Amino acid sequence: MDYQHAKTKVFLVNYHIIFCPKRRKKVLVGELRERLIALFDQVACEHEWRILVIEVMPDHVHLFVSVDPDISPNSVVRVFKGRSSRILREEFPALLALPSLWTRSYFISTAGNVSSAAIQKYIENQTKK
Repeated sequence: MDYQHAKTKVFLVNYHIIFCPKRRKKVLVGELRERLIALFDQVACEHEWRILVIEVMPDHVHLFVSVDPDISPNSVVRVFKGRSSRILREEFPALLALPSLWTRSYFISTAGNVSSAAIQKYIENQTKK
């Protein structure tokens, strides 16, 4: 992992984030999965965050993202979940059957330089199970 530089700071802030659809429904497949990945890329680009690894499973999402230290972890999750929920529910009417797309809960963990490679490997191996 490379340290990022800004005017007055040098940092390495990586979050491993996991969240799932309401009732752990297996809805993150096909076109919806591809659109979700595109939305996450768009959100990251707009906020100048870097998605290091992303894996969308049918019933949950793993994101490994590098962000500015001035951004709170819960804000990162809120932005990803909020934007994707609104847009996906507009584009895929079948999702309106759920009371909301995402559960309110999530997992988040910080990762330093040493553990970043281990987390990336773990996320990449999710599809091999």
